[in-house]
Amino acid sequence: MLIHVIADFGAMDLAFSEVSQRILSLVPGAAVQCLTVPPFATLAAGFCGAQLALNDGPEDTVVFINVAPRRDDPKARRDNAGEQLTLVTLRNGRRIVAVNSGYTLSFLAPAATAINRLAVSNEGSQFRSRDIYPQALARVIAADPQVIGANVAPETVPAPPPCSVAYVDGFGNIKLTLPHDEPLPAGEQVPVTIGDVQRPAWVSEAGFAVPQGELALSVGSSGWAGLRYRELFLRGGSAFELFGRPAPETEVHIGSSAGLT
Repeated sequence: MLIHVIADFGAMDLAFSEVSQRILSLVPGAAVQCLTVPPFATLAAGFCGAQLALNDGPEDTVVFINVAPRRDDPKARRDNAGEQLTLVTLRNGRRIVAVNSGYTLSFLAPAATAINRLAVSNEGSQFRSRDIYPQALARVIAADPQVIGANVAPETVPAPPPCSVAYVDGFGNIKLTLPHDEPLPAGEQVPVTIGDVQRPAWVSEAGFAVPQGELALSVGSSGWAGLRYRELFLRGGSAFELFGRPAPETEVHIGSSAGLT
């Protein structure tokens, strides 16, 4: 069994080792893969979770996502209480155990046959990923019906923003929430604005279709079920650095070629 752990602990953080150790004590023999996203980046977590759960891989793949900014209630929290843990069952049979926070479920909900709360405590530890949730994950894997709680209505899950920073990979490519089939002028340059930074980008099917040093608004490598998402790709450099290291979920504005400045 392959278990992906997606969290905002930080790359190579001790927390990943602690969580992996706890999971393996409960699910012996599993292979655990860890993936970090920026702090509180629920959009990135949901994007990465969908990329792993909705594409080819072992049939018994399970994805565990815990990015919990605890923004559902701005008041002081009792006993480290936070957003609820849920189970998303996909049409392809895979299961995602994820905290329902922000955009964590946004890419997964359209592919789900059911979304359920899990009958576990969502309070009692600041480190729920280690102290509470691995037991719930193990119960889901063991098909324990007692852990399955009330349904979560899909309409309560927010849709992804139409064009925002979803995820930045190790090369500095900025993966967007913009689907590849949104109409754009192929082969032309358009102004792309993120925050206070505007740069011209070539609308292309592939990043390497532009010369060295040029910025492409290309059809990226991420997507599922016939849908691909666009990304900003700076050939020979980092689009992330070019745009001043934009924060997760920052809106991206794409103008017309007539609007280049």
